[in-house]
Amino acid sequence: MNGVANLALERETRVGTIAFIDLKAQQKLIRERIEKRLLDVLDHGRYIAGPEIDELEKTLADKVGVQHCIACSSGTDALLIPMMGLKLQPTDAVFIPAFTYNATANAVLVAGGRPVFVDIDPSTLNMCPNDLDRRIDEAKQAGLTPRVVCPVDLFGAPADYMTIGTIAASHGLTLFADGAQSFGGKHQGSWVGAIASVTGCSFFPGKSLGAYGDGGATFTDDDEMAELCRSIRWHGTDNDRAISVRVGINGRMASLQAAVLLEKEAIFWDELKRRHEIAAIYASDLDGFATPQEIPPGIESGYGYYTIRTVQRDAIREAMTKIGVPTAIYYKTPLHKMPAFAHLAPEGGLPGCEAAAGQVLSLPMHPYLTDDQAHFVCDAFKAAKKEVCGG
Repeated sequence: MNGVANLALERETRVGTIAFIDLKAQQKLIRERIEKRLLDVLDHGRYIAGPEIDELEKTLADKVGVQHCIACSSGTDALLIPMMGLKLQPTDAVFIPAFTYNATANAVLVAGGRPVFVDIDPSTLNMCPNDLDRRIDEAKQAGLTPRVVCPVDLFGAPADYMTIGTIAASHGLTLFADGAQSFGGKHQGSWVGAIASVTGCSFFPGKSLGAYGDGGATFTDDDEMAELCRSIRWHGTDNDRAISVRVGINGRMASLQAAVLLEKEAIFWDELKRRHEIAAIYASDLDGFATPQEIPPGIESGYGYYTIRTVQRDAIREAMTKIGVPTAIYYKTPLHKMPAFAHLAPEGGLPGCEAAAGQVLSLPMHPYLTDDQAHFVCDAFKAAKKEVCGG
């Protein structure tokens, strides 16, 4: 196997520049179509609530298989808006994993509820059902009112909604889903967006389906919740958007972002197939060298990211950087260790989250990686691991 120094010399002639996420290649493919869409918006001038919003909502709802898609200004708002619809109180517990982005906790707090942090399964990196059951009992003993369970589909892989949903139902809790990273994923044959009663998705530029700015969408089959969400995203106004009938926010998506998303959605499903092909190369080449996030039977990841666990992660990452292979570390600090949320940390900590924070490493993942580049990423990881760990 080539060493780190040799691979660094080989990279440019062998595979060229490797991007962690390659939005330029994607834009080059559909730029003319996007420009036409943007010009259409400039021509009709409806920069807010233009026809592109209705078209995008119908397109995504039909594809996911739900009655309602409510486009909004960000993935955070896609969670915040329906949580506001529940009229959460400070003693209402919303159960979320602590190994995720801070937006999940912020949405709960801004909506008026109390996040209760749950540990993760060390293999799937998603919410641990056994720990959830324990945290619900603890919350009740502490005088809280359990209201919502909101798993996060980390790195694109849907959580164990079958087990978590059963637990939620047994306690009379509403099941939300933070699908910020998992659009295009499936759970037991259902697309993300149609798994939980309410799902929030993000269209941040770096997501697998991303706008050219912030954007998001809430998915639901609940007619009443959909009506609430449409009102809340427009300052809590009535159907005429004239009188405030509830507290709301300015959570609208811009027509220009919807125009971009419509063209990106048209190629998304082919891109999703390519993400699965890249993931298969990684899984095969790294077998025995790294521990990938486990994707259980019945679950299909949207592969927003491809993430592995490895010891001496930071040193390996540094060696891969020398070779010219970009990587990323997401969630070095679990939420319960952050200053803003430390007062909510459970006694004894969350060992699964804390261990994962020191080991996870995300590899380049996008549809425009070539097979040769994907194999090279694996060669770089193995060379880096050998240099750092020996053997």
